Amino acid sequence: MTDDPYPTLFRASLSELAAATAFLTRLPATWLGVASDRRPDFTVAARAFPGVGLIVGLVGAIALLLAHALGLPLLASAAVSLAATIALTGALHEDGLADTADGFGGGTTATRKLEIMRDSRIGTFGAVALVLSLLLRATLLANLLPYGAWPVATALVGAEIVSRAAIVHLWAALPPARFEGLASATGRPSRDTSLTAIAIAVVAALVCGAIGTGIFPVVVALVVAGLVTYAFQFLCASQIAGQTGDTLGAAQQIALVAYLIAIVAAT
Repeated sequence: MTDDPYPTLFRASLSELAAATAFLTRLPATWLGVASDRRPDFTVAARAFPGVGLIVGLVGAIALLLAHALGLPLLASAAVSLAATIALTGALHEDGLADTADGFGGGTTATRKLEIMRDSRIGTFGAVALVLSLLLRATLLANLLPYGAWPVATALVGAEIVSRAAIVHLWAALPPARFEGLASATGRPSRDTSLTAIAIAVVAALVCGAIGTGIFPVVVALVVAGLVTYAFQFLCASQIAGQTGDTLGAAQQIALVAYLIAIVAAT
């Protein structure tokens, strides 16, 4: 007999999800009971990032629907949802968006841009980027609430899933812009890992669409989020000749907003 509650074939996937969740949220690596003493290999484990998006999206959707059920205004309900997801992730991606906006907007050379991105203080470009991101996300979710619980919940879950795949794509597509920092230290995902994450995200988003908003809006949102992610990849290559942990967080935020904009526009 063994105390292990999980079958051997299932355990590896749970270990990857636990490692990915600990990397992207405030949940501990032990939350699924499959923690390992070994350092996670993110050349493979990054394919579980869409699963983290599923968890974050579900938390945000539940908070949104509960707030709405309590009679809060649409925009306030959306704000509660944002607060729940940010609390879970520790504002990790929002911080990356702000730092990236400050660096790309304030620096004149790649070296200077990277220096600004390492500064913990927020500047004008970062503040504007954060305000715009939060405002867009809140208003877009509020706009979807009148369509019903399933459309808004599945749109949010799909957006969180797809935006985590955007992280993996950018991480795998570009070399590190600097050789220190969290993103560089954890290893770079392989192309196969990136493609697996994208495939998981696409299938999950289509399932969300079948349940809630419909397939057509999701297909439009996937195309828009993909194009925006590729555009941001080229921007990173031209600005700093690579990626950092900050740009990975920015990629998540940009893909998330792009996905929600497309969903609302196509619904």
